[in-house]
Amino acid sequence: MPAKVWLLIIGMALNVTGSSFLWPINTIFIHEHLGKSLTVAGIVLLLNSGAGIIGNLTGGLLFDKLGGYKTIMLGVSISFTTSFLLIWFHDFWMYSVLLVFMGFGMGIVFPSMYALAGTMWKEGGRKAFNRIYIAQNVGVALGAALGGFAASYSFTLSFISCSALSFVFFLIVLFGFKDIDEKEEASVQTVFSQRKRIHNKEAFIALLILCGGYLLAWIGYVQWQSTIAAYTQSLGVTLKMYSLLWTVNGVFIVLGQPLVNLFLKKWLHSTTSQILVGYCIFVISFVMVGNAKDFSGFMVAMIVLTIGEMLVWPGVPSIAAELAPEGRAGFYQGIVNSTATGGRMLGPLFGGMIADIFNISVLFQTIIGLMVLAFILTIIYSKSRHAIQQTEVTRQAS
Repeated sequence: MPAKVWLLIIGMALNVTGSSFLWPINTIFIHEHLGKSLTVAGIVLLLNSGAGIIGNLTGGLLFDKLGGYKTIMLGVSISFTTSFLLIWFHDFWMYSVLLVFMGFGMGIVFPSMYALAGTMWKEGGRKAFNRIYIAQNVGVALGAALGGFAASYSFTLSFISCSALSFVFFLIVLFGFKDIDEKEEASVQTVFSQRKRIHNKEAFIALLILCGGYLLAWIGYVQWQSTIAAYTQSLGVTLKMYSLLWTVNGVFIVLGQPLVNLFLKKWLHSTTSQILVGYCIFVISFVMVGNAKDFSGFMVAMIVLTIGEMLVWPGVPSIAAELAPEGRAGFYQGIVNSTATGGRMLGPLFGGMIADIFNISVLFQTIIGLMVLAFILTIIYSKSRHAIQQTEVTRQAS
């Protein structure tokens, strides 16, 4: 693996760790410290996610025009500046505005990181995206745990820690990514753009079909962070025990990766089949969580869910890198990242409405239905991609 990819991995871990310092405390800070309702806190976080979607699309477009170095520098400069200002400004309106800008800055960074991983280590295929995915989860696990610990002493300590890690990431990008030859990397040959000479529109439609399923999967997945979190409390699972579920999730992603890689190498030889199996595992997980009555049941369901996400989450960016025509790698990764951000934004609202209007059992049934639909959309994507390839073979033969 190239040294530059190691820098990407380290940078991603630091960046996500820093931002995750605020993840467990945002709602608490807005509600308890700033005296706003939970609804208002939810709206602020919704705006934060919305800004992240805009940032994802902006970052993808800028990557294709300016290259990875300048784009990531812009994003990390925005996120560092806003995190630094959060140390000093705790008025509700200022806090809300800064969170929105932070979401935008972070959104710019992510598609560029994924696009760079694919272009700098093109022979690594999905391995590059697996590494970035693992780094992301290490950052989430460390940041959420350390952020809650820091906030138990002082909210300001969490803000300082977030800003400090963001600054370290800024320095890594400033000096470590400085020599990246964006033009050479951006012109990487992909499956469709050079070898198959596929038309941009056909590749883009294929990506949108795939991302339709990806969006539905994320809407279901984030129920674990919203409605299922509340559901576990009603069954007597303490907040501390619930937090342990996510600790297991992060640890399993890191330690279980060699086993997953062995499984992929032996049985799943295409990224599409990897994603399809992942969606089936998601269905099993939600069947299990719907029947769970105690902590052990939720723990088993979480482990099964983690296996599914280890197959799906790195797989979709990997396919996007294959589909992207020359000079469009950033834009395609921006679409993928904005889809995931959209799912995280819509999921809690969707799940809460279903649970309130009907009940939690109906929600689980609905989520299983969404996963089945995601499976079907991926099948449609696979068939459309095969048809595109067959058309190109026929075109070449004639």
